[in-house]
Amino acid sequence: MRSARILACSALTLCALGLPAAAAGADESDVSVSPQRAFPGSTITVSTEVCGPDVTYAKGQAEAGGQINLTEGQDSGELVGDFTVPESAEDGVYTITVKCPPRTRVETSFQVVSRPEGAVRGGFGGAEGVNGTQIAVGSLLIAGAATGGALTMRRRRFAGIAS
Repeated sequence: MRSARILACSALTLCALGLPAAAAGADESDVSVSPQRAFPGSTITVSTEVCGPDVTYAKGQAEAGGQINLTEGQDSGELVGDFTVPESAEDGVYTITVKCPPRTRVETSFQVVSRPEGAVRGGFGGAEGVNGTQIAVGSLLIAGAATGGALTMRRRRFAGIAS
């Protein structure tokens, strides 16, 4: 019975580790998009080697961003182009289609995310929004906890001497 449980746990563990790796391999595209997550107004670079070393030009179309002209990149056989995500683009996943002559067509996607609103609050950058009453109540709570801890330690010490 115990060996059956060990075998079942081992099989589940291997499945849990193996399935994401298989899924990652299945999601690989022949088109590279950088960055994968972009804000409205940012520039996205698209590159591919799927067209072959003899092709020097390809066209692309982004759902959010319009036409992309891919031209020869630094590496042999690599085509590179970029586009700007419109300021009006809403959050979501959008498709990019790249077409190479004579009949090669590949697709990939990218995600548009909204910009964070306001500043990020972190650390001890000030006491904005804290009033005097809140500070007084917090100080009283801390003083009460310290007093309670001191009394508890004192009682334990006297209890240890008496016994």
